[in-house]
Amino acid sequence: MMDGMASEETRTLKSTTTNIGGPTASDSAVPSTGPSTRAWTTRLVVVGIVLAALNLRPAITSQGALLEEVRDGLGMSGSVAGLLTSVPPLCFAAFGVMAPRLARRFGPSAVVCAGLLAITAGLLIRPYAGGTAGFLAGSALALMGIAVSNVLMPVIVKRWFPDRVGSMTGLYSMALALGTAAAAAVTVPMTESLGGSWRTGLAAWAGLAAAAVLPWIALVRHRETPAERPSRARETEQRETERARPELRITRSRTAWALAVFFGLQATAAYITMGWMAQIFRDAGVSAGTAGLLLAVTMAMGVPLAFVIPRVATRLPHQGPVVVVLGVCGLAGYAGLYFAPAGGAWAWALLLGVANCAFPLALTMVGMRARTGAGVAQLSAFAQSAGYLISIPGPLLVGVLYQHSGGWGLPIALMAGLMIPQMAVGVLAGRDRTVEDEAAR
Repeated sequence: MMDGMASEETRTLKSTTTNIGGPTASDSAVPSTGPSTRAWTTRLVVVGIVLAALNLRPAITSQGALLEEVRDGLGMSGSVAGLLTSVPPLCFAAFGVMAPRLARRFGPSAVVCAGLLAITAGLLIRPYAGGTAGFLAGSALALMGIAVSNVLMPVIVKRWFPDRVGSMTGLYSMALALGTAAAAAVTVPMTESLGGSWRTGLAAWAGLAAAAVLPWIALVRHRETPAERPSRARETEQRETERARPELRITRSRTAWALAVFFGLQATAAYITMGWMAQIFRDAGVSAGTAGLLLAVTMAMGVPLAFVIPRVATRLPHQGPVVVVLGVCGLAGYAGLYFAPAGGAWAWALLLGVANCAFPLALTMVGMRARTGAGVAQLSAFAQSAGYLISIPGPLLVGVLYQHSGGWGLPIALMAGLMIPQMAVGVLAGRDRTVEDEAAR
């Protein structure tokens, strides 16, 4: 994410923020004037962004850390557990597209607040719903809240910090990675300290989500100050300029398709990792607590590397070499899981953590492969929506192979096999060209 994501957001949101970031009734309940009030509100926004980001992955990685207990407690087969690990990208694809329309109607702050309430409710409901269907429904509710919040966080950043998009996006991304890693590392020992029930261990994360709701309630009631209105006028002018541009037929661009497939394959690897990696280590004889820590290490690698990789990528005319390096790390990690999952567990976790940093690289390339703000917006929407749809079958197929083969040999071979086309389309997506030029031809 980080600088690459910031670059993307800086250009993309020129068109998107104006449509969904304007003042609405729900964003304008009480007056807020004066420098001190403005400074207080800005600090509140920072707190809200950090707390929201901390809650955008624990619903997924906490479940991965306790997947064996969840399966035993609900009587899930491997195939159904695979379906469970496919729910996140499905919800992100289905519900994320609703966020701009909801934000135009109710205001972005109100939608993020509602999203965090949905996360809280979903995390509380799913462990106690009484069966697999109820668990899936509760998970879907939490993931719906994550999906809309995920989409609107960059809009909030752009609206409140137009001159600090990079630094605020970095803060947001660090908090997201921290929440991801913390849920993987803490869930098992926290569950043991709370009595050993996986239901209590999963439900406990609702407390963090509930705390994140509080600053957003205040922000929903915030009204723009006079100092904010000139920027709103500039955004309106930019919106009219973007609307006057001819429509970009994004599906005519080979680079757009390559980037969509690259995004989908890296998302497939990420959700397989979050959903299944802890179970792979546990089946190899690693303790539950250590398996959670290994997953946390993999997720935590995204914190420093998400700063480094976009900086390197933007200095290269072709991002293919970065794609290949990340892919080779992934292949090495999968080879280690296949031949010696417990013996070199920490090394495999580190290598797969490096490979998972294809996500910030994909976001960086989205910002580099389009010339205009409108082009970046269309490319981002196309690559991410198509990519999440592509990623849905992967975790499910891993569960099916695991159940029917009785081990992890075939699933790991599948993961390694998918890395080859990911590297190939990543090299194509990394070529120095723009989707506007390709679509015009």
